[in-house]
Amino acid sequence: MRLYALQCCSTADPEENLARLRRQLAPLAAQPGDKLVVLPECVLAFDGPKGQWQALAEPLDEGPMQAQMAELAQLAGCTLVAGTLPILAEDGRAYASSLVFDSRGRRVGRYDKLHLFDVTVGDNTGHYRESDTTHPGQQIEVIETSLGRVGLAVCYDLRFPELFREMTARGAQILVLPSAFTRVTGEAHWEALLKARAIENQVYLVAAGQVGVHANGRQTWGHSMILDPWGEQLADAGEQEGMIDAPFDRERIQEVRQAMPCLNHIRLPL
Repeated sequence: MRLYALQCCSTADPEENLARLRRQLAPLAAQPGDKLVVLPECVLAFDGPKGQWQALAEPLDEGPMQAQMAELAQLAGCTLVAGTLPILAEDGRAYASSLVFDSRGRRVGRYDKLHLFDVTVGDNTGHYRESDTTHPGQQIEVIETSLGRVGLAVCYDLRFPELFREMTARGAQILVLPSAFTRVTGEAHWEALLKARAIENQVYLVAAGQVGVHANGRQTWGHSMILDPWGEQLADAGEQEGMIDAPFDRERIQEVRQAMPCLNHIRLPL
């Protein structure tokens, strides 16, 4: 069983991004065993013109982007965490939905990003106001996959440890994080936060990020990572496009939790 994280510099053109994904994921079909592949946030359309996110939004389980992601999962023979796609919300905005497809192309999970990035950053973009176009999610999601129980989160969620602790309490063995961390915040906090979430919850963590300078000047950090339950960095994509992978071992989770039974020692007196 193996874990994969794809790192890319997505454009605003969904067809261009999709063609690249097909080329990158096709070789996985020849790899034996169960595979979990995580794509970055906004993988099919990133940093496009104003209004593109809402314009591309599809009803759940309808539309070409979702169908194409299902086909990719079948092509690669994997469980695919399809980054985030815009799914229509009732108020005209779109959910940033992380959809999960199994190796037969069936949707087996949906998580709508809970925490929205309304932040000022000292970079080329400056002011981020995700809530203008994105409707916040309403629930936590932990799903069953062929590898085990997977907890779903997206990018800015990383800064909210209570979300990750709750997913662990619901039985998550792997936490996944499609992301597009800015270069400034990524350089400052990305690795530290990833390691903290893996260590404190004693789980595998797969974080797939955007990387580079995008069409409108937005800068993303990259450094997609796979971490084990001890916080050991099994793979780091650096600042280049490409795919990283590492083995998944359920017994490693139990080994760490038995040696350091922190989850059994939680005391939160009122």
